[in-house]
Amino acid sequence: MKNNIIIIIAVMILSLPLIILSGTVEGGSYDGLDLANAILVNQSTLINSQYTDSDDLGYRQSIVLSSRGTMLPTEGSSFILLSTGIAGFNPATTDGLNPGDERGNWFLAGKYGTPRDQATLTLTLQVPQYQHYIYYDMQFYTIEYPDYIGSTYNDRLTITVDSPSQGISEYIVDVNGGDFVLNSHDIEGSGYDVFATSGNPADVDWLTTTPNPTGADAGATALVGREHPVSPNEQISVTFNIEDIGDNQFDSAVFIDNLRFSGYAKTEIIARKTVKDINGGLPEPTDILEYTITISNIGKANQSNNPGDEFEDILPDNVGYIPGSAQASSGTIAYNSEANKITWDGSISAESSVALNFQVTINSSLANGTEISNQGVVCWDSNEDGTNDATELTDDPAVDDGIDLDGDGETDDDDPTVIIVSSYEAPTILIEDFSDDSAGEKATQSYGGQIWFETSEQSVKSNFEVASSYHYSTLGSFKTKLRAFCSPQYWNYSVSQFNSDIVWWEVWFACGNTSEESDLFLDFKNTNGNDIAKVKFEYVQAGSDHPSDYIVKLSFKSSSEWIQLKSDFLGGYLYNGWYKMRIEKYGDDYINYSLYQVGKGLVDTQTGSILGPLFSNLARIEWSSTKSPVVCPILFWDEHRIGLSLIT
Repeated sequence: MKNNIIIIIAVMILSLPLIILSGTVEGGSYDGLDLANAILVNQSTLINSQYTDSDDLGYRQSIVLSSRGTMLPTEGSSFILLSTGIAGFNPATTDGLNPGDERGNWFLAGKYGTPRDQATLTLTLQVPQYQHYIYYDMQFYTIEYPDYIGSTYNDRLTITVDSPSQGISEYIVDVNGGDFVLNSHDIEGSGYDVFATSGNPADVDWLTTTPNPTGADAGATALVGREHPVSPNEQISVTFNIEDIGDNQFDSAVFIDNLRFSGYAKTEIIARKTVKDINGGLPEPTDILEYTITISNIGKANQSNNPGDEFEDILPDNVGYIPGSAQASSGTIAYNSEANKITWDGSISAESSVALNFQVTINSSLANGTEISNQGVVCWDSNEDGTNDATELTDDPAVDDGIDLDGDGETDDDDPTVIIVSSYEAPTILIEDFSDDSAGEKATQSYGGQIWFETSEQSVKSNFEVASSYHYSTLGSFKTKLRAFCSPQYWNYSVSQFNSDIVWWEVWFACGNTSEESDLFLDFKNTNGNDIAKVKFEYVQAGSDHPSDYIVKLSFKSSSEWIQLKSDFLGGYLYNGWYKMRIEKYGDDYINYSLYQVGKGLVDTQTGSILGPLFSNLARIEWSSTKSPVVCPILFWDEHRIGLSLIT
């Protein structure tokens, strides 16, 4: 790929909905069509597919994603993860007992029992005319790295291509194979960016996502491509198999994408670059930035150490190189002070990678919003004549504007790396009053140039949009009118760039009583789609003057019970008018729910149990309905606020 990259430190990454495969299985199999279509470049080559895993509650060991931390599709809009635990699940859990955690559970046979936790996807494909190779992109992640290198705990990925003409060829990667060039610090947001709370990753640990310098407790290979020989017009099978070795507890996952055929054996370089603020939170003057570059040779031919440097990265303005910080997994890396650039000189064997790291300090006294931009360039030999004749720009996997400027088929190759420096204190309250959004459109809100709130687009025959005709005390509001067939819709949040947790959420709202039987659910979820809290509005008929005889019951869920949050009206029901609902963290296990009424103030407060993840991890609200009335109620939402607490 040829990609410009703009790295925006403290840029908000929106929480995207996860497409999770579901079903029930007991040692059975699943038609893996969704998985196959998510990674196949040419879906017409698919004859059939089959997926099996060890999970007796459903197919949770596989998932289709559009993004996850540093993972982004290498082709199209989706990729898949296969896992020996719950795919896409963060191993650093609250209770540490979910599949995927070092102290976690397993699916079937016990910690050391058999069968081992395993996930297998097999595709039968028709090789097109003139095609002689099949390719794919992959990246292997595991919690067994680095503490179990050389041990019997050695989770394994095996990719097998069975060609009638070329025979069986395999690609195997495991902890003992020596292919790991990245650790927890380099794979932020992947779910494997976990650290031993003790600071020592040896043996079994309690894990956390809070980085510490010595406790990196997971690792990954670089993103690499592999090829296998096939012949035109034949049917082949491709099997991706990941399994626990030694135990059923320490889990691993594999990223797979861009499964395609080619007429020739490729020699190709992929270069990716990420950056993070070592100090955490918003990037500020004097903070330390760490750049990580992985250069992968996905071809069958070695890339030699030819005359001249194989990589250079001119440092951006407004930063200073930290002496001695440049490191490389192989070859020679150096800082050229006269040219103010990082250089790397070395070779990359076929189907292998090199990882580069260096650090810089942001200059002091920079103005808020100052942009820092740069991009690295790989120089390589495309025709094996001993001269570096081709170049590859580093690609930031977090940036893709969807535009293909140079017509090479890539949409993320025109984005220079930009860091936005912030010189203000992190906020304690964020406000969205919808007054600066366009009526009839979705809503977004930013603070200091960082987007922290965005709604989904409205669906056909629904209203999920900014309104200007009816509001509480501002110039606008947000209108919802949802039926079952146009659900769900989303309010998305991201406050990680403020180095803060969400501690309370509130909004003013108005509900009418003209309706048919209807309901509206607000499901508060974390980034993995797990429930934190649930609120529902139920329209209950209380007379015979249809459809204006409905009353509204507001409830929240605590454990398995729905509890009414009552107004000052008879029976605690809601009628026409404005109310404020506030949801606030109460310790780690409870949530306080409060209802305010115009002219009455606080009318009810109750405490409920949290449904799962911490309230501070709120990433989105899912709006939905189970009814589809002809006369559908409209609710208006105004003066939406969230309270933040700085992470220390």
